[in-house]
Amino acid sequence: MPRGFSAVGFFLLFGCVMASLAGTTLLWPGTPLDRIWALNVRAYSQLAPRGRVVGLPFLLLGIALFTAGIGWFRRRRWGWRLTVAIITTQVLGDMVNVFIGDVVRGAVGFIIASALLVYLLRLNVKDAFGSGNAPSVR
Repeated sequence: MPRGFSAVGFFLLFGCVMASLAGTTLLWPGTPLDRIWALNVRAYSQLAPRGRVVGLPFLLLGIALFTAGIGWFRRRRWGWRLTVAIITTQVLGDMVNVFIGDVVRGAVGFIIASALLVYLLRLNVKDAFGSGNAPSVR
């Protein structure tokens, strides 16, 4: 098993919880869960006015992250592919942030997500996954 393998899986599941929590609080505001936004007041002030419009995509992201995490821990090739797609999307999003003027946050995110993507694309990481959806039988 490549070093860092479990960390990526836990990262995906943690992201699932955070995205689902954000989506839930944006779709159904006014619950005690809203207190979590104290961790990122700026994001809340930008997202809350669009709550219902952005809440559903956050829940969908949570589902995608959960699915990727399950596929990752079960070492399914589709789990690896979904994880690569999610992280690639993050890299592209961080590049957009740099170009629209959020240089520091975008650059830091770009560096971190790119490093994670390089890890995911390493041959020994990819080889840890089966060639298809089912485990091989010997």
